[in-house]
Amino acid sequence: LYFSAQEGVLFFYHIKSLQYEVKICADILQPISSLIFSPDYTVLLLVTDQGTVYTYKPAHSGEAVKLLDACSSCFLAADFLTPGNKYCVSVTTSGEVQVWFLEDATCLSKLNLDIEVRI
Repeated sequence: LYFSAQEGVLFFYHIKSLQYEVKICADILQPISSLIFSPDYTVLLLVTDQGTVYTYKPAHSGEAVKLLDACSSCFLAADFLTPGNKYCVSVTTSGEVQVWFLEDATCLSKLNLDIEVRI
């Protein structure tokens, strides 16, 4: 079970029978608004309240890596494009939808909806 705290800490609860172990996986120092697993559960997207998107690979137990940083408008949400886990789509509060290549954070395409987006 993965979950985040308001302080921007990503936790992992390993639950087995009646026992559990808690592990701190990453501390990104920004409140995390959503966690999204890739379809094959190898990559976790972390979207912050401030509009930054990070990736975390549970099998590698490393730090969260900043993928996308909020520029003129905050990223409101992000999710993987399926099948696979090579691409993600994001939407900003200003209504810009973007498709990203996750390996190097290359923006592959953009579409401006010309509306403000809210959750």
